[in-house]
Amino acid sequence: MTLRPVTGMNDILPDEVGRWHELEAVLRRELELAGYAEIRTPFLEPLELFVRSIGDTTDIVEKQMFSFQRGDETLALRPEGTAGVARAYVGHSLHAKEPTSRLYYLGPMFRAERPQRGRYRQFWQVGAEVYGDPGPGVDAEMIDMLVQILDALGIKQLEVCVNSLGSQGTRARYRDALFAYLEPKKALLSEHAQKRLADNPLRILDSKNPRDQEAIQGAPSILDLLEPDDQAHWEGLKRALAALGTPFVVSPELVRGLDYYTRTLFEIRSTEGELGSQNALLGGGRYDNMVSELGGPKVPAVGFAMGLERVLLAMREKPAEASARCFIAPLGERAMLESLRIARELRSAGITAISDTRGGSLKSLLRRADSLGARLCLVVGDTELDGGFVAVKDLAKKAQENVPRAELVTRVAAALAEPAPSPAGAS
Repeated sequence: MTLRPVTGMNDILPDEVGRWHELEAVLRRELELAGYAEIRTPFLEPLELFVRSIGDTTDIVEKQMFSFQRGDETLALRPEGTAGVARAYVGHSLHAKEPTSRLYYLGPMFRAERPQRGRYRQFWQVGAEVYGDPGPGVDAEMIDMLVQILDALGIKQLEVCVNSLGSQGTRARYRDALFAYLEPKKALLSEHAQKRLADNPLRILDSKNPRDQEAIQGAPSILDLLEPDDQAHWEGLKRALAALGTPFVVSPELVRGLDYYTRTLFEIRSTEGELGSQNALLGGGRYDNMVSELGGPKVPAVGFAMGLERVLLAMREKPAEASARCFIAPLGERAMLESLRIARELRSAGITAISDTRGGSLKSLLRRADSLGARLCLVVGDTELDGGFVAVKDLAKKAQENVPRAELVTRVAAALAEPAPSPAGAS
């Protein structure tokens, strides 16, 4: 029986991973330019961490956790990154080391939900958090940075949606107002929304069920109920985004699926690529109470999370570039030993080198070099060894030169530095 991966947990094969490397390199570069430092947290955390931070009435905690009992511990695979970073921030007292901290993470997350295109049970996220800055300016800076990152990745047609959930007072008032509006319509709601009406009515705003979408039409807007401090923060966010020239859309229905958000909330969507109707690329917001709820001091925070599979679907495919690698074709046992030394020397000089030590005819080795996309094929046989040279075949130029062994690394580096000729007929 052929074993398959767990449903919704996918292999990333060598011919696919290049696009992942490109994406990750851009993300790391842009985040570090903005002063973020990488943090790596465990994949496995106490289940209580996510119940306390995300909320016990969220779909993530109720339905989507991979959790299990190990001895007297109840553990869970992380479904998102913010809670683990906040735990590390508190546990290592990072607040005592600097007034503000900028942290980012990149790695797999796990949710036991129905897999669909771009949304899997093991999925990859990049995210970042800023601790210690309560103002709307840092929120706007983060949103603008994300727009710039997506633009650098070639993703256009962006829609930046922003909302404010206010602080605890605002949220409590809005919960009451929303409940009063929806209670008379309870029979019109989906079964899931009817349950949410009692314990977490804001979740209904996030429902994709057509019945729920129709029922919330005309519901009160939380933006009409903001307390004075929340209103000032909201107006400051809009002014800062306008000053940066970042277009945005006010979206009062935006709540997202996590209970820890306060005040600023945002989501960036795109119609590029193959996203389909689920067109959100990333989202985030402010969570000013999480650090204190996890046992730390009162420290404000804002962050985002971006799904890498979603972004890869939106990125335009680029034509594969010819690999500037060397393939070493040894003919015989003596040549195989020399090919190992040549490969080590080339790699020490920063040149990708593959030596095929299985043996075979020159014809078969040349086919192998071509299939790997090698630019140069270095042929080593008894003739070359006795003559103190290596036959260097430039597969792009269809040319061959015998290069003295002592000059090989220098001459190979120079050959690879030259651009390959355009294919015949290319403009």
